[in-house]
This record gives sequence, C-alpha cells and structure tokens, in this order.
Amino acid sequence: MSDTAADLADTSWEQRVAALWDDDTVDPEMRLTRMRALAESAPHPALGAFELGGAFDSSGHEAEAGDQYAAAVEAGLATVDPVRAARMTVQYASTLRNLGRIEEAIAMLRDAPTHESTGSAPRVFLALALHSAGQHDEALRVAIETIEPTLPRYNRSVRAYAAALTEAPALTEAPALTEAPALTEAPALTEAPAADR
Repeated sequence: MSDTAADLADTSWEQRVAALWDDDTVDPEMRLTRMRALAESAPHPALGAFELGGAFDSSGHEAEAGDQYAAAVEAGLATVDPVRAARMTVQYASTLRNLGRIEEAIAMLRDAPTHESTGSAPRVFLALALHSAGQHDEALRVAIETIEPTLPRYNRSVRAYAAALTEAPALTEAPALTEAPALTEAPALTEAPAADR
C-alpha cells in the first residue's frame, strides 16, 4: 500500500471511530460490539486498544477497559498518538480508581503530562482519587489549586489557604521551665527549756 493509500485508510478509520462515538442512537453495548470490529482494523494496535478500552469503559466493563489501556501503553501509544496518550492517562487512572487500585491511579495522575487535549482534567481526577484514598485535605487542596488560576481576583489568598490545608501546624515552643524556688533553710531547733527539778 502506498503512503497516500495508507493515509487515506487511516483517515477513513479515524472518521468511522469519530462517527461511532458521536452517534447518540447507539447504546453502549452496541458501540462496544462495533468498536471491537474497528479495533481489529486499526492502523496501529495501540490505537485500536485505546478506542476499545474507551468503549469498554463507557459500557461499564472496567476490568476489560483496564486491560485494553494497558495493552495500548505496551503497544507504544505515547509515541504513536500523544493526544490519545494524554487522554488515556485520565481514562486509565479513573478506571483504576473505580477498580479500587487507588494508589496506582494517584501515581499515574501525579505524573500525567500537561496537554491541551485534557487541560486540567488530570488534576481534577487526582483530587477525586485522593479523596477516595481518604486524603481529604490534599484532595481539596488540589481541587482549589486547579481552579485558582481561573479566578478574577483573590488568587494569592486562595493559594495561601489551599497550601495551609496540608501544611503541618507549627509546633509552638514549650515555655521554659522556671527554676524551682530554693528551699529555705529550716529554722534551727532551739534547746528545750530545762524542766524544773
């Protein structure tokens, strides 16, 4: 196949995938069935695994979705399609969180690349994962710090309040012990008066 024919095939596949996702008349299970066929004809295995993972995700099959996302990573999605790779970080981490693999989700989201296709989504999902892990103060801090840049004013105060959520309170120095008062010398016992004989 020539480069031109290959490009046309890739474009056709992308258009069919986009059309499937945009079709609101298709229920999740039907979308999954159709996506299986599209994944088999994907221009690259990583692309097929990513899209199939998304279809599994949207139909509530999260364990299978996780398997497909892992396959996409293994097949080199980050190199093949950085835009999809950025999106998959969010989707995969969300799936891990729902599967109870919360620490893995947190680690993945902390390392998530900054990409215009996902914007602040990795930080929002990080806040959710932290909350699921019981780290409520840090979750709130991440959420606040995510929206802070969008505020028209009060930014410095908001940043300070957010940071204070996870800062350990400063230990106040214990007051110095004052020196115990010196014991005064007991009065000398005076000699008892001699008894009259």
